[in-house]
Amino acid sequence: MRHFEFKKSSYSGPDPAGQECVEVAVNVPGTVRVRDSKNPDSPALAFTPVEWTHFQRALAAGDFVN
Repeated sequence: MRHFEFKKSSYSGPDPAGQECVEVAVNVPGTVRVRDSKNPDSPALAFTPVEWTHFQRALAAGDFVN
C-alpha cells in the first residue's frame, strides 16, 4: 500500500485524549485522503478534489450543524 503523508489541521492543536480530529493526505495525485487521527491504521476515505471542495464549503456554510 502506498504511503500517504497525512497532516492534521492547525486548528486541532495538541491531540489530548478524546479530541476528535481528522487528518488529510497531501501527496495523493487526483484524490484527497482523510482519516481519523486517533486511528491512523484504519482505512482512509477517498474524495475527488471537487468532492472535497464541496464538502469544505458545506462545512463553512454550517450545513452540518443541528
